Amino acid sequence: MQQIVVIHGGDAYPDRETFRQSLRAWKVTINKFIYHKDWKYNLQEDLGNNFQVLNPTMPNKYYAFYEEWEIWFEKLIPFLTNGVILVGHSQGGIFLAKYLSTHIFPVHIHKLILLASPHSDSDYLGDFALTVPIDNVPDQCDEIHLFQSDDDPLVSFSEVEKYHAVWPQAILHKLTDRGHIRQEHFPELVEVIKKNS
Repeated sequence: MQQIVVIHGGDAYPDRETFRQSLRAWKVTINKFIYHKDWKYNLQEDLGNNFQVLNPTMPNKYYAFYEEWEIWFEKLIPFLTNGVILVGHSQGGIFLAKYLSTHIFPVHIHKLILLASPHSDSDYLGDFALTVPIDNVPDQCDEIHLFQSDDDPLVSFSEVEKYHAVWPQAILHKLTDRGHIRQEHFPELVEVIKKNS
């Protein structure tokens, strides 16, 4: 069975007061409080029974710290098998890039897929910022895929271009009118996961 690990996004801040200020200023609509399943929670159904989707809830999503995510992520690793596919959305993507740049992953990674992931131009990276080169990451993966929408209000398209400059072998998937990729289903991702898996 093909395993897929999906690491969700989040926000990181330099200190608690900055977090509180951001929380106070955060504009929301009623939709923020209505339960809905986005692609991360529909992925298992969309892929079918030959796949196992693991969706860990990373600690403190709205006030995240890299070291806490690292500790929790490493609790998952013993359950992973060779050929795993790692998917990181938004902050989950920069987390995977940073983690793989500083660790040798103990199982073979078939695909690394980053979706709408910041690289360096964001006020919300905190200690997720890439402080070491990431050019060694492709050595651990058969394939790397980068997805970014041209109208993302949170992560500019220039961020995916920075990843692509360091990883020229990565396949860049440019999306249109997808914002920060929060739709209910994600057929392009399903297609990439299923191909050669």
